[in-house]
Amino acid sequence: MIAEKMTQAFQWTYNENDQEFSLHGSLRPQRADELSNCISALEQSVSNVSGMFYVNVRRLVRMNNVAFHALGCKILDLVRTRTDLKVHVTTSSVVGWATRKFAVLETMSDKITVSEYDNEFYPGQSFVEDSAFIHVLRTQTKLTWRHEKDLLAKHGLKPGMQVADICCGIGDFAVLLQKEFAPDRLVALDHSRASLDYARRVASDFGVRGIDYVFGDAADMLLEDNQFDFVTCRHSLQVFDRPERILKELFRICKPGGRVYVTNEKNSHCLGEPRGESIQWTYTEVAKLWHHFDMDIEIGPKSRRLLIEGGFEDVSIGSFMVTNTDGNPQDFADVIESWKKLFADTMATQRGDDEAFKEKFAKGFDDHIFAALHPKGYAGWPIWVASGRKPL
Repeated sequence: MIAEKMTQAFQWTYNENDQEFSLHGSLRPQRADELSNCISALEQSVSNVSGMFYVNVRRLVRMNNVAFHALGCKILDLVRTRTDLKVHVTTSSVVGWATRKFAVLETMSDKITVSEYDNEFYPGQSFVEDSAFIHVLRTQTKLTWRHEKDLLAKHGLKPGMQVADICCGIGDFAVLLQKEFAPDRLVALDHSRASLDYARRVASDFGVRGIDYVFGDAADMLLEDNQFDFVTCRHSLQVFDRPERILKELFRICKPGGRVYVTNEKNSHCLGEPRGESIQWTYTEVAKLWHHFDMDIEIGPKSRRLLIEGGFEDVSIGSFMVTNTDGNPQDFADVIESWKKLFADTMATQRGDDEAFKEKFAKGFDDHIFAALHPKGYAGWPIWVASGRKPL
């Protein structure tokens, strides 16, 4: 591994095992010769490489034309003089200009390829960012908050802390955190611009100030190390096909001694009576459906292992059951109705399921709604809560 800090704002690293040269921070030289050390490191890194060489600019937040010209010319020079070499540049849609700039290199050589990291990392992103799902997410938060506001305190959240809510979605949970716990600083980050726009409107409508809504990639955040006393990430590890990468970033931004708090589901444990058998069958199928799209809605009880393997200590885990008795049963029924539309219609159709299967699949959701609204019925949705402390 080669690693050298050029200025406080800019770094480069080389991972020999992955043949990947990564750039971090802000790259804004006045003259090309200011990059001579970096270019030399790039040349040294590639000298023993054959085949594919990776240039990673996902965490390069700024780059002026002087820097791009110097780096771009060097990459073109490498592929033109080395017949055995190809270069792949990885950008991030979080930094929108990066893909536009580096895509130019693809037009200049068929040995250079460019891709946006985010597009392939989030297999279920199009489902969870559906704007029609926003009102459902608010209802879900309303149902879980009555449990979580007490659990957050038990897991170590106190007023006056530096707090980050990662994968904040539509921002309603961050608003509740701000009102209930009055953090000294609250950063709410998400990868969906539409969700963040909605979050800002909600905060404004409710007169809530002090939340810094940030567009960012949860697996590669442009946030500095060791910033936050308490980091939350709710119902999100289950959406990513590599949750350990998210946890690595949560660990990185958490202060030593601080805690990371995650919530996730085990959907096959959703239950209801009457019509329990139909309900159980459908939610077992939900787990299989998510697996098809490389997501794991069964991850809840796995959270303890994931946190321990991620380097956390003093790991605490538990669960609570959201039910039709938590306030208005219609709220619970509305959430299930939205799940039916998303799972038994949109996702099942994309998987290629036939109409007979989708009809049976949808019936389990209808039966769960029946149980929720029945005067003698019971319907439950289990949530696992876990947190771990970053070692001092």
